[in-house]
Amino acid sequence: METSFLSATVLLILIIDPLGNIPLFIAALKQVKPERRKKVVYRECLIAFSVLCTFMFFGRDFLKLMHLTDASMRVAGGVILFLIAIKMIFPGEGNMFGNEKIHGEPFIVPIAIPLIAGPSAMATVMLMSSRDPDRMLEWIGALMICMLITTIVFLFSGKLQKLLGEQAITALERLMGLVLTAIAIEMLLSGIATYIQQFH
Repeated sequence: METSFLSATVLLILIIDPLGNIPLFIAALKQVKPERRKKVVYRECLIAFSVLCTFMFFGRDFLKLMHLTDASMRVAGGVILFLIAIKMIFPGEGNMFGNEKIHGEPFIVPIAIPLIAGPSAMATVMLMSSRDPDRMLEWIGALMICMLITTIVFLFSGKLQKLLGEQAITALERLMGLVLTAIAIEMLLSGIATYIQQFH
């Protein structure tokens, strides 16, 4: 499955899911003063971008070190994306912050990691860079566009939540989950096909 610049950008947006993360983001910034929120958004998005870039650049070396093949990474990536997609379509109770309340200003955790740069996003950028290392500039560009959209969504999170309402955000998240499910299955089948071809 050939990944284009546009499909890579859409995939990253679907995985990071800024619209679906609006309620969690607002909860994380509840204790932050309104005048400080913009700075926190810029800082956390920049940290998340740096983390994902690190995984993008050094992911290939890590895979070589662990003796992991492209086929196994595709299958693993497909499984992870499928689980994320199922959770988006059928959300359970609770959130990633657990039952504990967040006190003070969040730094790195939980906004930058894992809200933006979660395990699925890390695995995806690692997979993209390991499969096509010659197209690294494209992957960085796709990640930059994704992070720009995430930053804008988080900056206007309060207004978007009031404008769309919780039901509309939930519906959009489930729609994204359906698309992500199809991408996950395609990635999974591609990995299995590549593995089978090794024996022919």
